[in-house]
Amino acid sequence: MKFKYSILTALLALSLSGFAQKSEDKAVEIPGLRAIGSPSNPKVPMNWNRYHDNKQMEQFYKDLQKAYPNLVKYESIGKSYEGRDIFVLTVSDFSKGDVGRKPGMWIDGNIHANELQGSEIAMYTAWYLAENFNSVEFIRELLRDKVFYIAPTINPDSRDYFIYEPNTMHSSRTGRRPFDNDGDGLVAEDLYDDLDGDGHIVMMRRKSKTGRYKVDPDNPNRMVLAKPGEVGEYEMLGFEGIDNDGDGLVNEDITGTYDPNRDWGWNWQPNYVQNGALYYPGTLLETQAVKDFFYTHRNIAGAQSYHNYGGMILRGPGAAQDEQYYSRKDVQVYDAIGKVGEKMLPGYDYIVIHKDLYTVFGGEIDFISLTRGIFTFSNELMTTYKLFNEKAQGGLRQSDEYFEFDKLLLFGDAYVPWKEYDHPQFGKIEIGGAKKNYTRNHPGFLLLEDAHRNAAFTIYHAHHMPKLEFLHTEVKPLGGGLYEVNATVWNSRIIPTHSDHDVKNRVNRPNHIRLEGAQVITGMRVMDSDFNVTVEQQYKPEQIEIPTIDGMSSVKVRWIVKGDPSNAKIVVDSEKGGVVEKSLKSS
Repeated sequence: MKFKYSILTALLALSLSGFAQKSEDKAVEIPGLRAIGSPSNPKVPMNWNRYHDNKQMEQFYKDLQKAYPNLVKYESIGKSYEGRDIFVLTVSDFSKGDVGRKPGMWIDGNIHANELQGSEIAMYTAWYLAENFNSVEFIRELLRDKVFYIAPTINPDSRDYFIYEPNTMHSSRTGRRPFDNDGDGLVAEDLYDDLDGDGHIVMMRRKSKTGRYKVDPDNPNRMVLAKPGEVGEYEMLGFEGIDNDGDGLVNEDITGTYDPNRDWGWNWQPNYVQNGALYYPGTLLETQAVKDFFYTHRNIAGAQSYHNYGGMILRGPGAAQDEQYYSRKDVQVYDAIGKVGEKMLPGYDYIVIHKDLYTVFGGEIDFISLTRGIFTFSNELMTTYKLFNEKAQGGLRQSDEYFEFDKLLLFGDAYVPWKEYDHPQFGKIEIGGAKKNYTRNHPGFLLLEDAHRNAAFTIYHAHHMPKLEFLHTEVKPLGGGLYEVNATVWNSRIIPTHSDHDVKNRVNRPNHIRLEGAQVITGMRVMDSDFNVTVEQQYKPEQIEIPTIDGMSSVKVRWIVKGDPSNAKIVVDSEKGGVVEKSLKSS
């Protein structure tokens, strides 16, 4: 018995040593249960509960393109002020059709550098589409019919600056182009100063008999206003910094105070009207690169831009005077998508920028939606609702919820504890407060959920870009060698091939429905088939012009041709709706 036990022990040891050797040479895949909605074995493993710098982002683009060369390619569409590439990922099934003629969905993020998570959510969208292409039929069909253009960051200079340099949660929103903000002839000479060298610009406080603030007895990291008639303990001195240029001011000449989301060409206003607008629309290299991409990609039919903060699904217009350009039909399309978005994104509200938020002149959302006639949303990511799944009681970022959330779920990681510092101008002070990557940007474990929910919202939007198909084709002999060809074309999605704004301002050319390979005598649009009401195509009768094909609607066309048209084909050619064709042989 003892001998048998020794043999079994030896065999078990050999077996375990062999397993250990295999584990060192190559990871052993252990079967598990795939979580529904996630790729089972991604070719490009990614950690979506963290933030990535430009180098890591470009490596992700390379890896995804290498893993899925038939689905993903990336390219630079221009350079930033400091010479960094502005990359766009093109995601589609390249084996099916001409990618440049498929309805296109534009997604961008991080135009404001401190709004990091827009980049992660944009990258997650590309990753999710590619990794699920082979396992989810819906994704396979979507990429067969549509193309995604994804620009994870259109402010690459300041993204790295925010990550690696001292900043507050509110800086740097701008790009890296320097200006003399305080008018003293010097440029960027009084930046934030990281007094304790921890990479975060937090608050300064000083004990004062006339101060109006005191320490929250329930949370030593939090400062609260003393009640009326109550004596305070501290005065607040603003964000960390010193008077570098001796002008009696602190942090008054930081790098770039312009706003890259006020540089666009629709309803632009000068800086004295719209702060941050600079000198004229299109001042910035970064926005010029995006504009050029839109001008050369007329197939873009939907767009999404990611910002933070507040939990909002925004649509235009940014200014009240532009309400005239939003017809009832267009608003119905926005409402149909936006209200579904509220269900998909708990805690987010679907609202209109100028009515429910504030006025914006020269914003990207107005450029895309009104200059290009594209149905466009801008999501303000992260909201206090996500902390405890309830609406905030005390405001956006200074509410009790953030301090409570840090205590209960982050265990103090979100705040720099107050510490003493000997300041050259203020004397004995204390510094402390929220870290730069808290409040505006998601804590890691919340980022993945919001990434998926927002990606799903843009995928839903893209799904409802136009999808054209033939409902019916018919060839009827009329006698005397003449034939009548009829076709009904159906748009099975919510979004029309042209918005009302597009039609009225002729942003894109009309849809063309052509009969090729036949001798056309006349062509017409059938307005009422029951009463035979038609409108003749006066020029190029073989190519009937249709201003738009509404969502969930059809159009009917008819040609009279000489000779048997059975070898002909009908082609529907729409810049934003795609290209479909059908041979008449089977009609």
